[in-house]
Amino acid sequence: MSVSDHDIEQCLLDLLRHRAETSSICPSDVARTLAGDEGAWREAMPAVRQVAARLARAGIVVITQGDAVVPPARIDHGPIRLRRGPKFS
Repeated sequence: MSVSDHDIEQCLLDLLRHRAETSSICPSDVARTLAGDEGAWREAMPAVRQVAARLARAGIVVITQGDAVVPPARIDHGPIRLRRGPKFS
């Protein structure tokens, strides 16, 4: 499966926009939405994490593990959640 960074970003932001301001999403929500195929979403996960890291560096999203905010450079493994950042519009 090949999805552009732009498509990933738009999907991620749309999913957050349709949730309560204090809610979060899982990166797999983005991948599953874009993949459409239950098996293909895993292929998109590295790209989704990269886009999430870029958006976190820009302050648009915040990345968390449990209650802790995770720096974008440390999201290469483990469960993470994405929520609106201070520059989310």
